[in-house]
Amino acid sequence: MTRRRQFMKDVLAGSAALRMMPAAMAGQSGQSGPASSSLPKGEICKLRVSRLIQGGNQLAFATHSRDLRYVGNLVKHYYTDAKLRETLETAESQGIDTLAIHPDVHMMPLLKQHRAAGGKIKLILSTEPPAVPVDPGMEGYRRRVAELVDFGVDAIYLWGVRADKLVNDGQLDLMAKAFDLIKATKLPAGVGAHALKTVMASEKLQLPVDFYLKTFHHHDYPTAPKPGTAQDDNQEIPGYWCGKPQETLEFMATVRKPWIAFKVMAAGAIPPASAFKFAFENGADFIAAGMFDYEIADDVRIAKGVLSKIPNRKRPWQG
Repeated sequence: MTRRRQFMKDVLAGSAALRMMPAAMAGQSGQSGPASSSLPKGEICKLRVSRLIQGGNQLAFATHSRDLRYVGNLVKHYYTDAKLRETLETAESQGIDTLAIHPDVHMMPLLKQHRAAGGKIKLILSTEPPAVPVDPGMEGYRRRVAELVDFGVDAIYLWGVRADKLVNDGQLDLMAKAFDLIKATKLPAGVGAHALKTVMASEKLQLPVDFYLKTFHHHDYPTAPKPGTAQDDNQEIPGYWCGKPQETLEFMATVRKPWIAFKVMAAGAIPPASAFKFAFENGADFIAAGMFDYEIADDVRIAKGVLSKIPNRKRPWQG
């Protein structure tokens, strides 16, 4: 059964009842119980992070569904506040100890509630630097960074969509200034990117980056771009977010900083077993995967299986 069909089955077969079920009883709703062995971890600076990270796009209703426009509305109906909390609890129960997300006004109160209720999930959150230098002091951006620190996040990174734009527009000085404000917090500071040239620019500028979030997936699926046709690294239709996987793995092999790969399943087009194997074998140190609550246990099992079979690889582990 495909992941989409399973999702529809859960929604149509009584998702309202499931939303009221505590995460501790999730095994009775198709989810297995606590992970039998711990999920492998690595380090970003001194921050211990599970190799499989909970991605946050669908939790913030930012679904990538190509031309299937109904999916975004469906997810908004499925993900009530209770279901969002249950998803975080399920992730933690399965050994996932970190969430990576571009935060929005909806998610921040829920994350606060989760922590207040005893949740321990670490938060790697992004900031959105200005597209143009509105004021020399970047006071608005400075406040956003300070708000994340006050919230208690564990690491901060430049949002990939905006970092890509700054590089495309030749505003490297502005990107560097925005990054410096993150670095000044003393928290692990990262750069997100869809475009490989964003990582290349960061390395060329010798930014003191602690980690990267870079899209990474193969093109062995029906809607992938044909050889030589990929125009960029973020194409909703037909659906790809890593236009140059070979160039990405080759360049990242030269980067001696932890790499969190995301969009590894090309927004649901690639099965997790194939996606995780490709990403970990070809250099990713961590994977941020968008997972619905009922997918988490299976994805953790798959990730542990993949990691157990690749003790050695061409790119040394960087975290």
